[in-house]
Amino acid sequence: MRLSRKQMIFSANIADLIHFANSVGVGLTFGEAYRTMYQQKQYLATGKSRTLNSNHLKRLAVDFNFFIKGKLTYNKKVLQSIGDYWESLHPKNKWGGNWRFRDTPHFEMKE
Repeated sequence: MRLSRKQMIFSANIADLIHFANSVGVGLTFGEAYRTMYQQKQYLATGKSRTLNSNHLKRLAVDFNFFIKGKLTYNKKVLQSIGDYWESLHPKNKWGGNWRFRDTPHFEMKE
């Protein structure tokens, strides 16, 4: 499948995720979506990332900020249903909240 097609599927899934989050009382704002290789190298050097092959580089990942009743949260227990919903939308969708190197704001589509 071409990268552009994957990006379209990813974008449609993100729209569904935002709708779902809002329906369960969680507001979202975008943190980071596209990332340059320069930014990725900086994140790797500072320990914010563990790879130079981030899906942010391919526009197949986004980080969100989550708000409940106006308060910012990244609490995994609170956000688990949103992560589960994301992974249910497509077999290649992964949520960073389920990783050993926990990254609850991160939602991606693996290649």
